Amino acid sequence: MEDINYIKHLNTVFLQFSLDSRLNPTHISLYIALFQFWNMHFFKTEFYINREEVMSFSKIGSKSTYHRCIKELSHWSYILYTPSHNPFKGSRIKMFDFGTSTGQALYQSRTNIETSSGQALVRINKHIQTKENNKNLNKPENIKNLISKNSEKEDKQNTAVPYEDNLRTSTDKNYNEPL
Repeated sequence: MEDINYIKHLNTVFLQFSLDSRLNPTHISLYIALFQFWNMHFFKTEFYINREEVMSFSKIGSKSTYHRCIKELSHWSYILYTPSHNPFKGSRIKMFDFGTSTGQALYQSRTNIETSSGQALVRINKHIQTKENNKNLNKPENIKNLISKNSEKEDKQNTAVPYEDNLRTSTDKNYNEPL
C-alpha cells in the first residue's frame, strides 16, 4: 500500500487538468472513476478493473468512447493502461502519484521562503462588492427608502383596474347586435 494523500493528489490532478487542453469531461470523469477504484484497492501500485463497472461509475455509455479515453489517458501519462483481452481477468491499471509534497506548512512565519517542502496556507478574505451589499439596509433611512419604493410599486400596480371586464361578460348581452 502506497502512502497517497487523497486531497493533495486530487488538487494536483485538477490543476493539471485545467492546464491540459486535450482533455474533455469524459476523460476527467473516467480518471475520477479510476481514482476511486484505486482508493478502493488501498492505493496499490497496480490493480485490475472491470470495464462495465468503470463505465457505469464514470457515466460513459459507449464502449468506443471508453476505450478511446482510457487509451488517451494512458498515452498522455495520467495512467498506465494494460488491456488484458481476457474478460475474466480485467485490464491492469497503474495510477501515478501526482501529490508533490509530503507535508503542509500551517504557519507561514515558520517557513523559509522557497525552502519549505510543504504548502503554505494563505488566507483569502475577499468580499464581492455589488451595489446591493455596499448599502447597509438595516439603517433607519434605508428602511424608509425601501418602504417608499415598495409603496410606489404598489401605487403603479393599482393605477390599472385589476379586474376590468374587457369582454363585458358581467352585463347582459344583446344577442341581436352584430359582432
